[in-house]
Amino acid sequence: MAGDDAKTHKKTAGRLKSRPQFLAVQKGEKRRGRNFLLEVLDRREPDTAARAGFTVTMKQGNAVERNRMRRRLREAVRLKAGFAMEPGHDYVIVARREVLNLPFEQLTDQLVERIQARPEAKRPGESRPRKV
Repeated sequence: MAGDDAKTHKKTAGRLKSRPQFLAVQKGEKRRGRNFLLEVLDRREPDTAARAGFTVTMKQGNAVERNRMRRRLREAVRLKAGFAMEPGHDYVIVARREVLNLPFEQLTDQLVERIQARPEAKRPGESRPRKV
């Protein structure tokens, strides 16, 4: 039965909805990908569910395209990536235009890979490489 199935699965991610929540996540870690940017903030509340938010800027297309990108990302999190999210963390997925044409399976795989990626340890004083 469908009810029994839902009990055996881990709870999926909640939602970020207000501007202050999105702004707080911007101060966290950034994991860059080819098709989207993933911003992650550890709220230091391991007993609470993970939360996800979605951002698509106006330069990515018209309203129809932006909504389609947002729907694809939401569905990818619901079906697969939400289970990889750590409790007590907030995630904001900033879409790039390529999300529109990327095969859905590839999108979900990249999202899970980005979520599970651990930050690389930087040496003290190290910054981005300069272009010469």
